[in-house]
Amino acid sequence: MRYVKPLQLFQDLVNTSKKEHARLLGLDVGDKYVGLALSDFDNKIASPFSVLLRKKSNISLMASDFQTLISKYSLKGFVIGLPFDRHRVSSDAVQVKVLIDYLCRTKMLEGVKYTYWNECYTSKNVELLLKPLNLNHPFHSKTILDKFAAVGILQGYLDFVNRKMKMTSTE
Repeated sequence: MRYVKPLQLFQDLVNTSKKEHARLLGLDVGDKYVGLALSDFDNKIASPFSVLLRKKSNISLMASDFQTLISKYSLKGFVIGLPFDRHRVSSDAVQVKVLIDYLCRTKMLEGVKYTYWNECYTSKNVELLLKPLNLNHPFHSKTILDKFAAVGILQGYLDFVNRKMKMTSTE
């Protein structure tokens, strides 16, 4: 895995997708689960996809799960939610970076590019949207929250990069 800046990831994706279909995967990394969102082939819309159990004890299993998703869904990059706070480093941000560092060290995801996107308040916003649904089972509400937080991360990224690309093409 290789880190690239947000706009670079999208530019690489656009150049790739002229030849073949290419999509992005949004990740909301939590203590127990990683919420996933998938872009459409035009990379304009993020949809809730799935939740992976975070395998802290065997990161190779998690990397293997990602390998399967990459080949099955034509994934070319990851947009990873990271809580940005200019005043301090949050424990959540450290947790995200540790997971990504472990995934990189497995060398199982070579060739995959990733970038970070600010995820501040995505989970809180989703909680507020889901509250009227009265989801009684804690597992269901947690996994739905994780998936839709990933949607918020990926959709925020897609909106930003598509707007930027449109602005630069009209200049």
